[in-house]
Order: sequence, then C-alpha cells, then structure tokens
Amino acid sequence: MRHWFRSYWAEEDIWFYFEVDADGWVARQVELQGPLERPLAAASLAEWQAAQQAGTLAGYEATFGATAEIPVHEWEGHEPHDLTFEEFETVWLAAREACRARAGGRATNGA
Repeated sequence: MRHWFRSYWAEEDIWFYFEVDADGWVARQVELQGPLERPLAAASLAEWQAAQQAGTLAGYEATFGATAEIPVHEWEGHEPHDLTFEEFETVWLAAREACRARAGGRATNGA
C-alpha cells in the first residue's frame, strides 16, 4: 500500500513531498524550495529507471530530478507530515508542469 507525506529540511528551506510504496521506497518525489515553493524536482522512480535503461537519464534528471535512493525507514532526522493522495497529487501535477516549463525554457535559450 502506498502512502504520502511531506518533510521539511530547514537548512535548505525545502519541502520534500513523497509517495512511498509498502516497502518504504520512494515512488514519486517533489522538492519545493523557499517561501515561493519553487519546484526543484518532480521525479518518478519508474520514469527514472526507464530513462536509465533508454540511455536518456541525464535529460530526465535535468528536467525532473531524481528520487531518494534509500528506503524511508533508513532516514534519520525527518519529521513526516501525512498527506492524502489528493494533496500529494495536486503538488505533483503543479511541480511537473513547472519542471517541464523550465526545461522548455532551457532548450529555447540554448542551455
């Protein structure tokens, strides 16, 4: 069963939003930074794995970032705040759109 939560990292002023599977692995992850909650990442583990297999990982990570690489039960020092699926999905969709828009801007600006 999947569950959703968010956790705050004060040192970098980042909210992390997670969708986690029954084994504690992050399936989807969003990172929002600062008071304006600027999206830094909106990554899916399944998409990341597919990009790795296709040889397009650098492009995927440049656009969407990556998910955490260890299960959540191995993390230290985070205080999870439970979310509903709907709360997570709202943040996910907005962050994905922002990441796509940012990537499109890089491509048109020659970066």
